[in-house]
Amino acid sequence: MSRPRQPEDPIRWPFPCSRCGQYYQTVARWPDGGVCTYCYQQAKRTRGICACGHEGVLPGIIDEQPACRTCSGVRLNVDCQSCGAEDELHSGGRCWSCTLSDVVDNLLTDPATGSMATELIALAVALKTMKRANSGLTWIRQKHVTEFLRNLATTPRITHESLDKLSDSPTREYVRGLLVEHGALSRRDELKIRYESWATQAVDRIDGTTNRDIVRRYIRWNHQRRMNQMDEITRGTFLRAKQEVTVAIEFLNWLTEHGIKLPELEQSHLDVWQAEGPTTRRVAERFLKWAIKTKVAPPGLAIVPHRRGTSPRLAKAGQDQALQQIIHTNEIDTRDRAAAILILVFGQQAENIAHLTWEDVTITGELVTIQLANVQIALPDPLAQPWRELATKPGHDLTASHPNTNWVFRGSFPGHHINPGHLTGRLRKVFSTRAARLGTLHELTKLAPVAIIAEALGYSPATIERHAVDSAAAYARYIEARRT
Repeated sequence: MSRPRQPEDPIRWPFPCSRCGQYYQTVARWPDGGVCTYCYQQAKRTRGICACGHEGVLPGIIDEQPACRTCSGVRLNVDCQSCGAEDELHSGGRCWSCTLSDVVDNLLTDPATGSMATELIALAVALKTMKRANSGLTWIRQKHVTEFLRNLATTPRITHESLDKLSDSPTREYVRGLLVEHGALSRRDELKIRYESWATQAVDRIDGTTNRDIVRRYIRWNHQRRMNQMDEITRGTFLRAKQEVTVAIEFLNWLTEHGIKLPELEQSHLDVWQAEGPTTRRVAERFLKWAIKTKVAPPGLAIVPHRRGTSPRLAKAGQDQALQQIIHTNEIDTRDRAAAILILVFGQQAENIAHLTWEDVTITGELVTIQLANVQIALPDPLAQPWRELATKPGHDLTASHPNTNWVFRGSFPGHHINPGHLTGRLRKVFSTRAARLGTLHELTKLAPVAIIAEALGYSPATIERHAVDSAAAYARYIEARRT
């Protein structure tokens, strides 16, 4: 994302820029007039095909269209002395791409051998050929990134295990993702690995050897066993497992502080613990059921469960207002608008939206269809417009992060879709995604039978039935049937 412009200063710079019309310092005078710093930089980065057929940098303007230097008469040095290509220059008459290439080769070459590890060659090529070389150079010249890549270059053998031995940091995981996406490392379930590492450290927070052993068993035979049976660990499974263990640890530590052992637990103890804390303590219900089943806690105990239907719901008027804002504004990112439509119109969960691929979307000149669950759903205009724009500019395509990705909503991490939590956070400035989704499902049950809604939107019939009961849809259809 480019930096925002500084405020204009018409007193210091009384002559406006001939291109943007704003009052900034004039840094060049071209045939179309004086050009400010911002428009000068933009001109160097404007690429395309001129009306004369020349392909390259188009710094000039003729009839409000970008034009090459020859046609427009603009004098500007954009000829790289190294590769000879037309491009924005970095320093010493060399373009950003050539500078980036030298920096990458220098960092990823082992100084002891003078050569680059085979596993790092694909990474080097990906970094050197990324479309936005200036972003790559800015990232790679950060002190922590430079240090990590130097250490990586001297690693005897590049494997997941050798990476695990390097300092734990976001940079390590990002580079690991790049190595996986470009075929240098095999793909593994990172969430599973992260959970195992987190669980090992979490156990250390438990007071008492006995309770520590109980939680180890709970983690191993409840969470890790279920994860081992899954093809891929979802973000929801990962977060729920962490929360359940965290609450279980807090509960056991509370028992220790009050001199209570788990086999001696009574219902009154549970009631006091639950009443004293936040509503998240209800999550301990799953640990308690496991403890009773494995005979480490007395039978017959229960935690007050979560009451369904208590979450706030966005009313119909609020849904309509949010949808109008999404459709008729350009201030919201195209990707956010496309996701918001699926929530406001079809009640989709953020996690399901994040998992969409372009195989689920069909775009023709007349129609845009999206497959939700097992049904193809058509988006009429203007709902289809953000999806058409997203297909043209999917985003995250200027770096080395997504060489072959098919995700509709690409994430910042290499090869991964957008984090659903990040997506809901981006939409929070317009509406609460949970409240909007519940409000949409509430309204949809008034329009169609439960079975059809469940099949079309990918929900269980029981879930949609609860919304139908809450909206009195079934009773309304009964009255209508009696009348006819």
